[in-house]
Amino acid sequence: MKEKFIKFMEGRYGVDGFARFTMGVALVCIVASVFFRNGSTTGAILNTVGLAAIIYTYFRMLSRNIQKRYAENQKYLSMTAKIRQWFRKEKNMMEQRKTHHIYTCPSCGQKIRIPRGKGKIEIDCPKCHTKFIKKS
Repeated sequence: MKEKFIKFMEGRYGVDGFARFTMGVALVCIVASVFFRNGSTTGAILNTVGLAAIIYTYFRMLSRNIQKRYAENQKYLSMTAKIRQWFRKEKNMMEQRKTHHIYTCPSCGQKIRIPRGKGKIEIDCPKCHTKFIKKS
């Protein structure tokens, strides 16, 4: 059975970042439609949008036009690059907070990373060379 599925998927595009995004949108729409069930058209619209997103996602995943699907994914990635970069930066900052203090320079706003456990130290900003004292 696994071999048949692998053979079926040969030459098809598969799952990418845009497919995961459209599946997430579909899931959110379908779950939100449950809360608007009481005869309102909002629930029906959300349900229809969710179903359309699922159909579009499977169309993209099973497509044999790999160049076109790749171009769509690249456009999605370029449109969301700044958002993804911000989240990656915040995640990195949270991981660094376990071992370092992160201070902001009072004059220029530059973020400075100092190891934890150094006690009271004088920090020299690498950007504007302002000196300030902080407890590490």
